[in-house]
Amino acid sequence: MRCSPTAVRERYVVADDIRLFCVEAGPLRGPLVLLLHGWPEFWWSWRHQLQPLADAGYHAVAVDLPGYGRSDKPDVVYDEQWVNTRLAAAVPALGHDDAVVVGHDWGGLLVWPFARRFPERTRAVVGVNTPDFPRPTAAPVEIMRTFARPNYIVQFQEPGPAEWFLGGDVRGWLRGVFRGPATHRHDAFPDEVIERYVEQFSTAGAVTPPLEYYRNMDRNWSLAADLPPTVDAPALMVTAEHDPVLRPEAAEGMEARVPNLRRTVLIEDCGHWTQQEQPEAFNRALLAFLADL
Repeated sequence: MRCSPTAVRERYVVADDIRLFCVEAGPLRGPLVLLLHGWPEFWWSWRHQLQPLADAGYHAVAVDLPGYGRSDKPDVVYDEQWVNTRLAAAVPALGHDDAVVVGHDWGGLLVWPFARRFPERTRAVVGVNTPDFPRPTAAPVEIMRTFARPNYIVQFQEPGPAEWFLGGDVRGWLRGVFRGPATHRHDAFPDEVIERYVEQFSTAGAVTPPLEYYRNMDRNWSLAADLPPTVDAPALMVTAEHDPVLRPEAAEGMEARVPNLRRTVLIEDCGHWTQQEQPEAFNRALLAFLADL
């Protein structure tokens, strides 16, 4: 199922002190399904989900996360608390009391603390590739700095070099991302798809706010110490067979922290970009979970 460009509506909502760009489909009075993308993406990563959700009666809303795409890009600390506070404010701004929050990649890193921080705004939680991880014993970036070979997250920490490297060849960077080892179904990313991402990250200053999410990982670890230990909302975990980083086994043991985990679904023949590489299989899993709520 593909989303027709005529079937969606564009809008902005004022979420606390910023404007968030949203693309929505479906009845405004239907249950809200809030779709949160990852890095380096924007609302468009959910293009295959909007119409199927709308057809099932849901108010489906894919947002550009704060600092991404057409959403505002203030010069602030993009920690989890700041970002999720704006996303929580978007729920009543969209006309609802609560939402099913669905997050992939970085969006997945947001939905689990969102459910802990704003249980009154959380109807249910769906993690896509990104499980609810146990809180490590030390700050994660500090742990990564002890590795013999620094990874990209460590290399992102210093402002300046990462912007210069990624912004110097946006097309080459994004081709490497979407046609690299994280992708199993390369046919999901033809040139015209890559170009949509290139458009979003080619404007001056577009790379820095998304990088700030990585630069606040240790701060997020500190903030997590004050959050409830469990997510009590109903939850779905979707894993992908060939994701080389967020492996399916990373979701094992989540029940200890997410006691209302209704099911875990493995999407076969799929890499990291699950809702884009295998949209039909992902949509079936999502809609089945929503129907049971």
